[in-house]
Amino acid sequence: MDRASPAALADAAVQTGCQSVAFTYNDPVIFAEYAIDVSAACRERGVHPVAVTAGYITDLARAEFFAAMDAVNVDLKAFDQRFYRRLCSADIEPVKETLRHLVHDTNVWVEITTLIIPEENDSEHEIRSLSAWIRETLRPDVPLHFSAYHPDYKLKRPATPMGTLTRARAIALEEGLQFVYTGNVHDSKGGSTWCPQCGSLLIERDWYEIGRWGLTSDPVGHCHECNAHIPGQFESVPGRWGRSRQRIQIPSGEPNT
Repeated sequence: MDRASPAALADAAVQTGCQSVAFTYNDPVIFAEYAIDVSAACRERGVHPVAVTAGYITDLARAEFFAAMDAVNVDLKAFDQRFYRRLCSADIEPVKETLRHLVHDTNVWVEITTLIIPEENDSEHEIRSLSAWIRETLRPDVPLHFSAYHPDYKLKRPATPMGTLTRARAIALEEGLQFVYTGNVHDSKGGSTWCPQCGSLLIERDWYEIGRWGLTSDPVGHCHECNAHIPGQFESVPGRWGRSRQRIQIPSGEPNT
């Protein structure tokens, strides 16, 4: 039974003032046809489709799927084939190829997230290798997020210490990446955006809260101190949503039998 048609989802986004619709939690590559249809309906209404994905997709499907997206966050689980094989029952190379395709063959806005798991992917060697690969194979301005793990399900490891995230961020910055963040923690310094040219604070964040805003409005997206262009998709003024949720009723479509 169809319960949310592409048009109904796009209309709900418009009616509630949402500027984007994100496909996440269940990786959208497993319902790619539906995600592509929803994306088309969203774009017709000026709403941006966003994919949050593990990036594990064949080259035959990759181009069509990502052409339908305006932004993508790829979960690069680790930078070690053994990790991918043992914990994900997968291979790392298709994920790396997805990232190469997105950065070099599309105009999609791309960010990377790595969940740092103690005793699994938190070594200095792995963090340096990951960061160097992003710098050399992708671009140094591709944003990288190091997120904290917490043991909610079957994998029993201690929660990621704050110091581990801070150290990972420092290593990535040393390796030449320009925009590195900590996530799943309250860390204003690690969660904020800083100008890679002059070091000024550009976007102050504490989890969902936006504080200082140091980007120019005319032209949009430049450092207010040194006028360096900051890559990204920005509004002229910051939003003020904070930690809020709103229940949305989407009318069911006609059932398919």
